[in-house]
Amino acid sequence: MLPVGSPSVAGVVRYRLRVLGQVQGVGFRPFAYRLATELGLGGWVRNDGRGVDMEVQGSVTDLERLILDLRLKAPPLARVEGIEVREIAPPPACPNFLIEKSRTGTVRTGVSPDAAVCDACLEELSDPADRRYRYPFINCTHCGPRYTIIGALPYDRPNTSMAGFGLCLQCRREYGEPLDRRFHAEPVACPACGPQLALHDEEGRALAVPDVPAAALGLIRAGRTLAVRGLGGFHLVCDARQGEAVARLRAAKIRAEKPFAVMVANRASLTPWGHCDDQAALLLESTARPIVLLPKGPGCDVAFPGVAPGLAWLGVMLPYTPLHYLLFHEAARRPRGLAWLRQPQDLVLVCTSGNPGGEPLVTDNDEAFRRLHGLADAYVVHDRGILTRCDDSVLQSNRGAPVFIRRARGYAPAPIKLPASGPSVLALGGALKNTICLTRGDEAFVSQHLGDLDNVAACTAFEEAIEHLLGVLDIRPERVAHDLHPDFHSSRFALAFATAHGLPTVAVQHHHAHIAAVMAEHGLRGYCLGLALDGVGLGGDGTPWGGELLRVEESRFQRLGQLRPLALPGGDRAAREPWRMAASALHALGRGNEIIHRFPHEGAEVVVQMLERGINAPPTSSAGRLFDAAAALLGIKDCANFEGQAALLLEGLALRRGRVNPLAGGYMLEESGTLDLLPLLDHLADLDDPAFGAALFHATLVRGLVEWAAQASARSGIRRVVLGGGCFVNVILRTAVRKGLEEAGLEVFEARRLPPNDGGLSLGQAWVAQAAVLQEE
Repeated sequence: MLPVGSPSVAGVVRYRLRVLGQVQGVGFRPFAYRLATELGLGGWVRNDGRGVDMEVQGSVTDLERLILDLRLKAPPLARVEGIEVREIAPPPACPNFLIEKSRTGTVRTGVSPDAAVCDACLEELSDPADRRYRYPFINCTHCGPRYTIIGALPYDRPNTSMAGFGLCLQCRREYGEPLDRRFHAEPVACPACGPQLALHDEEGRALAVPDVPAAALGLIRAGRTLAVRGLGGFHLVCDARQGEAVARLRAAKIRAEKPFAVMVANRASLTPWGHCDDQAALLLESTARPIVLLPKGPGCDVAFPGVAPGLAWLGVMLPYTPLHYLLFHEAARRPRGLAWLRQPQDLVLVCTSGNPGGEPLVTDNDEAFRRLHGLADAYVVHDRGILTRCDDSVLQSNRGAPVFIRRARGYAPAPIKLPASGPSVLALGGALKNTICLTRGDEAFVSQHLGDLDNVAACTAFEEAIEHLLGVLDIRPERVAHDLHPDFHSSRFALAFATAHGLPTVAVQHHHAHIAAVMAEHGLRGYCLGLALDGVGLGGDGTPWGGELLRVEESRFQRLGQLRPLALPGGDRAAREPWRMAASALHALGRGNEIIHRFPHEGAEVVVQMLERGINAPPTSSAGRLFDAAAALLGIKDCANFEGQAALLLEGLALRRGRVNPLAGGYMLEESGTLDLLPLLDHLADLDDPAFGAALFHATLVRGLVEWAAQASARSGIRRVVLGGGCFVNVILRTAVRKGLEEAGLEVFEARRLPPNDGGLSLGQAWVAQAAVLQEE
């Protein structure tokens, strides 16, 4: 919007422009320079703590064109959220346009996520005549590391881990030339002046090899596992086609059945063992380069033995660093140009997080030699520092809007617009799949996935992430939000941090936070109904909740109903041993005498006593434990090797079986608001067809949930329904519940920019805390 009362088109005017959004580290200043120069405008552009600051002078017509082009023609990694325009008095003459030195100050801009290497850099990477031929750290203003190398804003080289690499004359010329693609590309480097690769053996000793990528590929082809340092940490890499190599990696990582992700050269290389529709391809090929869960095709498990055993999905990603491309380029025998990247390539790599099970991602070379010893046969390392550990993002795409399973590299910490502006909040998330959130005005910055806070190393990494995000965004929180559970490390840290800084705290109920997170990202104010389905979260009555129907108004909620509670024998242990939930269901059905015969596990007699005496078996409304009970009753999984495994296997069988009709009388809706699915579990206990039972479970559960929410809507007059909680990662549940509710005339909202699981809790906590202040005002 141009200032009111501007002079006539013929006159010369000068405007002060403030460009807000993701506009640093994306080539915005040279872009603005080129636009202004082409229009013959005078003035200057610079970075500062708030974004991009400009003064431009010329005719109103040319200034209007500049402002429009700044919005519509921004660089590929830029995200312009607004342009503030103010007319100022022009100096006597200003014939030239300059790029001025950045200024520091209060930070109001965002931090750009890391971006996959662009096609222009790939062309140079594979061109023997180019001085950056096969240089594994090639980048420009359109690609490369950002968030993982930033120590502070503004985004200038001295504030990154590239500060210690002086530029050679050629790189300095590119860096200083406004019309060059590498103008102020802060990580710019070349073989003469930039970071270098090295290969080390399993004991961490440096090896003298003429070409590290070629030697690395040779080791992979020989069945070895490599620890490869990337953007946000290390990957453990082996040949996905070699079952023995995959099995050794599983054994070393103590990861019996949890799936691995694979990396392929391109979409064409997925055929025939992965189904990749156009939407999935857009995700795979985006600059974020996430892992995308694709439905397996025939022969997938034979082609890649042990990679994702028993599951319906395979996690796939494309190369995103120059080093990744060099491995595939070497396997393709070093072709020139990019045509080879449109053709199927045989190499398929397992790429899994470089960390011992449950610990934070390894980022440092010496740390890798120590912590990954015994996991890796060799190490591919480099000397560019990683200032922020950041794992791969994971999304699911299935003929609908994609859903985050894990939001990290490529997306974090891009801000999410809140429904209103309020005081700054630091929200600390939960105990599992932890993220943290910082708000500033009407923006919420959610961190990368930090993982489960169940060991000292993970808790230390969590605290380091808080310190880094507070520092890089220069935010001083005014409130601290946390989960209602007092024993989570995140809750204890929140109270300690608040005490140390004299700040008020807000404890937010777990399922309230799930629903509030979705409301926040969709900008919903006022009342909504919330279906919150997950594992377990501490309820307001002190019992473990997990299958809730809520009436939510931002900072307040009312529990309208719950899934019929089942006893949780052994507490949290029941989440790792689904047979315990099956035993609980049998006990509730009056069939407790079947437990020991059906589940002759160690401790079965103790479980029976727990259930009969009501000792160490608290009642829970958890939807996640309902899935576990169904899976165990059908004989699908008695003991889980990773979180949610039983539910994933149940979903996979249901997908393969296809659509079935719900079980008549499979649930009851009680006047108290309870949805009782015991009749369904009773029926499943007597089935001998696991696939049919899995499909029947999903169909009946969906029918019950839709009727449950529709009745609540009719009673309350609320027509908006929000779906939240980790169970909505399940594609059958998510799509069928949404379809049923929409057919009932209701408006449905789901998590889009964050995971529906606990990875979104911190945003919900932050919005509840902020909204409480707004409602008080």
